[in-house]
Amino acid sequence: MTHWTEFGLSNRPPLVAREPVTELPPPLRVMAEKWRELLAEPVTGVRCGPELQPGLFPLHATGVSTQPILDAALAFLDSLPATQRKKAVYPIDAAEWRTWLNMHFNLTRHGVLLEDLPPAGRELGLGLLCATLSERGFRQARDIMRLNGMLVEITKRASEFGEWPYFLSIFGQPSADQPWGWQIDGHHLNLNCVIIGDQIVMTPSFMGSEPCAVDQGPQNQGPMAGVRVFADETRAGLDMVRSLHGDQTGKAILMPSIHPDDLPEDQRPGFAQGYMKGAAYQDNARIDFEGIRASDFSDAQRRLLESLIGTYVGWSRDGHAGVKMAEVQRHLDETWFSWKGDTKDEGPFYYRVQSPVVLIEFEHQSGIVFDNKAPTEHHIHTVVRTPNGGDYGVDLLRQHHDRYDHSHGHHEARGD
Repeated sequence: MTHWTEFGLSNRPPLVAREPVTELPPPLRVMAEKWRELLAEPVTGVRCGPELQPGLFPLHATGVSTQPILDAALAFLDSLPATQRKKAVYPIDAAEWRTWLNMHFNLTRHGVLLEDLPPAGRELGLGLLCATLSERGFRQARDIMRLNGMLVEITKRASEFGEWPYFLSIFGQPSADQPWGWQIDGHHLNLNCVIIGDQIVMTPSFMGSEPCAVDQGPQNQGPMAGVRVFADETRAGLDMVRSLHGDQTGKAILMPSIHPDDLPEDQRPGFAQGYMKGAAYQDNARIDFEGIRASDFSDAQRRLLESLIGTYVGWSRDGHAGVKMAEVQRHLDETWFSWKGDTKDEGPFYYRVQSPVVLIEFEHQSGIVFDNKAPTEHHIHTVVRTPNGGDYGVDLLRQHHDRYDHSHGHHEARGD
């Protein structure tokens, strides 16, 4: 496969990353109009069939402290001058939760731009991610930002890329007993975290990159040398698909190739969309189960499936990841795995893991920064969602407001 350093740069029109864009090219204009229509629908959640499945996410104590996340949020807010603090904070039910976008340009960004903060303020902002994510999850998030910074040197388009054009927002008032959350939004890094007591919801979470690796060698000893993102997510998917045999393979592999030259016109994905169904603005998407169900797996294959899911759930700190994995395991027999594309190391391929309580998608993409027309391992998108009202803590927030009376500016248990 051609290495990304051998690709040319795309000749698309420039679109700015910091200030809102004033004019979109026609294909993006059509997409943005569709996004506005989707945003007008009240969020109910991704569903895995005709109807949402209720009762999957009880409001309960987990025993895993969220105090470090609260402390990090308060430290960040305390560091901001009044004008920036006003930009940073939104009501817990604000529509801005849903306007994140993994593309590089600023369509509806909001919050505080990390680039506008002094180094100490940036570190406090990153402290919120560090307190929420695992060491591996935080490192991958930071490497995505750093790779986005490297694009300035490659493309000479400083208005479009950079390490720090990422927007951080706080929703609600950070509190030990009232719901609140945070969001980071920028190119290829879009994380949403809702906190209710000691419960957290870390979806939707989108991570991607173009390129995904910087080789280390005699000619490259710079600070980015050796950086590689999504190695674990790639390997776990390949391990899963390669464990299949016989009829299992026929069920799970829906398409043997996603290379455009191998596909009829009507099977090629649209501009900048790919095969992913749960990306930005797809908060109410119907995504039917496809592929093979885990109830058909051997014990060894079930362990591989759990390891694959755990790779993504493990973006969160161990305690919270453990709570989520227990939820995943309760629905393991109802979990489906599907694959499109090559099963060789270099791909390209797409895979999906889907159950009533988790949706994971991984996809090799064609070039946006570079001019490759076919998807490659050098541009990857991943997304994690919680179907059935789990995203943005929608169902948990509903239960919280049903249980507690907020009419007096504080919350107290409702009477029967």
